[in-house]
Amino acid sequence: MNLSLPPRIPLARLPTPLQPLDRITEKYSTPHGGPRLWVKRDDLTETAMSGNKLRKLEFVAGAARAQGCDTLITCGGIQSNHCRTTALVGARLGMRVQLILRGEEKGIPDGNLLVDRLAGASTAFYPARQYFETLPELFAHWCDFYAGRGHKAFCIPTGASDGWGIWGYIAAAEELLADCRAQGFEPEHIICATGSGGTQAGLTLGCHLLGANARVTGYAVCDSADYFQHKVLEDIRHWETLNSQSVDETSLDVRVNADYIGPGYAEAEEPVYRAIAEAASLEGLLLDPVYTGKAFYGLLQELRKGSYRDCENLVFVHTGGQFGLFPHREMFPFLL
Repeated sequence: MNLSLPPRIPLARLPTPLQPLDRITEKYSTPHGGPRLWVKRDDLTETAMSGNKLRKLEFVAGAARAQGCDTLITCGGIQSNHCRTTALVGARLGMRVQLILRGEEKGIPDGNLLVDRLAGASTAFYPARQYFETLPELFAHWCDFYAGRGHKAFCIPTGASDGWGIWGYIAAAEELLADCRAQGFEPEHIICATGSGGTQAGLTLGCHLLGANARVTGYAVCDSADYFQHKVLEDIRHWETLNSQSVDETSLDVRVNADYIGPGYAEAEEPVYRAIAEAASLEGLLLDPVYTGKAFYGLLQELRKGSYRDCENLVFVHTGGQFGLFPHREMFPFLL
């Protein structure tokens, strides 16, 4: 089946590479065997706008342009990869960007926040409680603010995870499956970090629409398995509404592993940082402690348990996030 995609603005460098992780595969093989590990390098979608958010924003920006919008409003944590990518996309397309950020501005900006500022995005900071309790009102406020100045805003939810954004990973599923076939295999498992649900929703729906047998599992970095199982289906329902499509939900296998969240969102413990260092030293693969590092650590623990021993090929989708690594530099004392 060939997917019929809606209008998009080409922004990412596609296709991204699919690479084997043979040193890590060898280290984490058990006496009972285990899969060959592969990584889909979506950290290479572009240099500064890198990561999974850019695939989503190709379709989101396409919808914004089609609706005559000149301003993008979105939200996230201070070190949000999605906000950083939106800021750079806006700069590239000549659109204003307003970021609604959760947390306090402290000291000299670092990581993603520094890039937000360099890209010219406007930033507004809110305490976590106010952010979570009044986010719809904050979006409405900034929409009115720009409308009062003659601008039309397009509102993008957390992580661009909605019926527009998941098109990015429906298309990515088609690309990934073609990559695997070119390497001579069909993946039994596809693994990704899940923090807002949209990447997992797109991969799950994409594999379903394409008739693939690959099982998609999201390793949660916050919230709970129940939350993400609901959120993935919510995004798919929104996609159905936007595209006048119908999907049999009972045929969707929404898998979430929430065993490796740790202390909470954007918080990790030493084993995660050690897994990040291990991936860098064995494979030259740079992960981050908020999303990919946490999910990859979880995957390695499951391999040790033998969870995937009956699988021949497993693909980890590297969703980017390296800019978020640097504000955590003090968490690597074991490297000194």
